[in-house]
Amino acid sequence: MTDFSDKVVYQIYPKSFRDTNGDGFGDIPGVIEKLDYLQELGVDYLWLTPFFPSPQNDNGYDVADYCAVDPRFGTMEDLEELVRQGEKRGIGLMLDMVFNHTSTEHAWFQKALAGDEKYQNYYIFKDGAPDRAPTNWQSKFGGPAWEYVPDLKKWYLRLYDVTQADLNWDNPEVREELKEILRFWKRKGIRAFRFDVINLVSKPEKLEDDFQGDGRRFYSDGPHIHEYLKELVRDAGIEDFVTAGEMSSTSVEQCIRYSSPKEKELSMCFNFHHLKADYKDGDKWALMPTDYKKLRKLFVEWQMEMQRGGGWNALFWCNHDQPRIVSRMGDESTYWKESAKMLAGIIHFMRGTPYIYQGEEIGMLNARYPSIKQYRDVESLNYYQILLDAGRTEKEALETLAARSRDNSRTPMQWSGERYGGFSEAEPWLPMSAGFRREITVEAQQQDKDSILAFYKRLIAMRKRYPVIAKGKISFLDTGTDMVLAYERTLGKQRIVVLGSFSGKKQIIPVDGAWKRYPVLLENYEGREISPEEEWYAMEPYEFMVLGTV
Repeated sequence: MTDFSDKVVYQIYPKSFRDTNGDGFGDIPGVIEKLDYLQELGVDYLWLTPFFPSPQNDNGYDVADYCAVDPRFGTMEDLEELVRQGEKRGIGLMLDMVFNHTSTEHAWFQKALAGDEKYQNYYIFKDGAPDRAPTNWQSKFGGPAWEYVPDLKKWYLRLYDVTQADLNWDNPEVREELKEILRFWKRKGIRAFRFDVINLVSKPEKLEDDFQGDGRRFYSDGPHIHEYLKELVRDAGIEDFVTAGEMSSTSVEQCIRYSSPKEKELSMCFNFHHLKADYKDGDKWALMPTDYKKLRKLFVEWQMEMQRGGGWNALFWCNHDQPRIVSRMGDESTYWKESAKMLAGIIHFMRGTPYIYQGEEIGMLNARYPSIKQYRDVESLNYYQILLDAGRTEKEALETLAARSRDNSRTPMQWSGERYGGFSEAEPWLPMSAGFRREITVEAQQQDKDSILAFYKRLIAMRKRYPVIAKGKISFLDTGTDMVLAYERTLGKQRIVVLGSFSGKKQIIPVDGAWKRYPVLLENYEGREISPEEEWYAMEPYEFMVLGTV
């Protein structure tokens, strides 16, 4: 497989990145326009979320045609030009393949609805009466996971929206169709793939009710998942590609298998356990302060176990489905800059491949819309009503969306201080973040040597310069507090120690290792250092520091 240990991936949500034709909707020419900016940032791959034809019920993750470009985003020629221009700058393109389900507008599903048995077998249809679903499984977006089709007298499985019908991977013809889609994009010059919720595609042969949960324990990491992934990668000829799998409700043991080079499945895995450390009782829609003890425990577990088993992590805080991390675990006001840098640094020096989500490199904040009318996300709209039905007030429901909605990450990219942030000359498809301010723009931060953007450039440059960051072993240090995470990376004689405080208050930590004599390589407070004579060090709010001999 390709050596990707020193690579960095930048995720683009095209719909919200840059609009060049004035329709309020981001497009592929907008990505081309910003390639010089991305090259200067230093990233190696651009992960584009789906730009395929789609009714946009789930913002493109309801695909109607896998081998075309939705006219809203541009043309196939635009995509081919993006590939060419990216290659000139040493940047490859990573496409987002949604292979668990298709849109119900996809030609396959439409043929299934018309009675074609071949295409009905492309999906998971089950005979049944209209008053009894095949199982009691729940959709990820709320409500039942099955939809009844009266004309067919059948139910179809849809783990997500009603317009997203799950594919039947047990059908060899389906797997052949998906391989051919990958081959198509290979011919177009695509060199990396991200697979959406890929560990959900192998469903159990026997479908049964779940009286302990929502059904996910039956289909997550299903019976043939490893077999099917090996086949897909081998037959599509993408063994040497960078491939990332999004894993829903998975385990570290499974991710070792998915990403171990000897298994020849995927390059790396996304897991979301660390992003549930502020879920009360495991419920995304029940708010609580972040449990930093749990957060540290999860980082230690996943870093150490993946290292021990030869697996590889995708390192991230933000993506198109997650709230902005500065709003979530940092500080939106007094320590905005310091906390954004700390959160970036604590992830980027870990063992794995870092991902930057658009706007993360300038510290963008959550949307915090004052009205439900401003939200667009199907999950958010569904859960707003679910929260109201459960007895929450409108104010309480909006407070929950302000913290959890996927629209928090989908607000237009803030390029400049203009009315619509330089994203578009027209009103955007989604309103600007309520936290939009001039210093949180690319334009302002390009002029500031101490900006969050400048800090990200240093993070990326250091990964490429110092092999210990890309290839070194990791071990965690005891700081005596859950609020300060510390770890060491080692490779031969190269050693670095990383310290990051998640607290808005000063934290006192012990200094008792040889590392206290290391010079400071990177910090988010100017002029800070650890005296070799001191046994204790007082960390400033959200302080971040890297010491090392490299």
